[in-house]
Amino acid sequence: MGSANDFFSSTEFNLDPKWLVDAKQLFVGPRIGEGAHAKVYEGKYKNQNVAIKIVHRGEIPEEIAKREARFAREVAMLSRVQHKNLVKFIGACNEPVMVIVTELLLGGTLRKYLLNTRPRSLDSRVAIGFALDIARAMECLHSHGIIHRDLKPENLILTADHKTVKLADFGLAREESVTEMMTAETGTYRWMAPELYSTVTLRRGEKKHYNHKVDAYSFGIVLWELIHNKLPFEGMSNLQAAYAAAFKNVRPSAEDLPEDLALIVTSCWKEDPNARPNFSQIIQMLLHYLSTVSPPEPVVPARTFSSENVVYPPESPGTSSLMFTRDDTGAAPNTTVAEKPRSFFFCFNQCY
Repeated sequence: MGSANDFFSSTEFNLDPKWLVDAKQLFVGPRIGEGAHAKVYEGKYKNQNVAIKIVHRGEIPEEIAKREARFAREVAMLSRVQHKNLVKFIGACNEPVMVIVTELLLGGTLRKYLLNTRPRSLDSRVAIGFALDIARAMECLHSHGIIHRDLKPENLILTADHKTVKLADFGLAREESVTEMMTAETGTYRWMAPELYSTVTLRRGEKKHYNHKVDAYSFGIVLWELIHNKLPFEGMSNLQAAYAAAFKNVRPSAEDLPEDLALIVTSCWKEDPNARPNFSQIIQMLLHYLSTVSPPEPVVPARTFSSENVVYPPESPGTSSLMFTRDDTGAAPNTTVAEKPRSFFFCFNQCY
């Protein structure tokens, strides 16, 4: 039987040399995020502060092949789509491990920002400003034929001044094709469009038809969350929320919203995908609403983070990690352990 790598041809990772990262010039520092199959670290590449996403290949051949293919797709999309509201792609490599390097945004996730602001709601102009950033990022993706499929606050990152939101994590993104059947139940239940389910129960991983309008639905849920600063479908589990949205056409309440804003939110999450607006239309509706809102009250800026005082070890590039730890994941203080300097390759050996 061949090795696990036989299931994934190296030619599939076809990256323009200008985007190819030299692993020996990467410094890996404290972890700032984590997903099901990847961890994100703060680091440095060629004297630039960066975010380093390390993707775990998996253990069994089928799993390895699937994750390598997803990694190759994500890198391909990141390398060809640039926009001010998309996290800037710097480069990637697939050896010795799968790594994606992007710009470092120190404002944290939108999820963390909202949690830190509760129970207060965001100023309406701030909320709509964030929504416009997200809509413009999605308009760019859709203009390139890409569906994100996992639009949610955890995948939206703020700049250090908390004035701009950028879309991140293309791990589930796919190129849209009219004839292609795509994986059912892809995304995160609470924000997933109803058409990702079926009245006939689908096993996870089965295929069905849907299109870019799944992102408009997710945007509607995110917009509602921005306005209210509450978890959508509060009181329900993720599965209960998905079942209520898909089979009972339940949505969060929009009754207390201004009429124009309620129209935007409810049109985005309509049951019929064809009745939902595209992101060009969403942007125009948001701009119109923003023009009717009075200027915001002055507020004290939220605390931001800075890496200006980071001290790096004197060894040559690729031999040591950053020398400090910051808990950017929202974990309890007693779960954070200061990390000693370590080599880039030692880090990868210890991560999994």
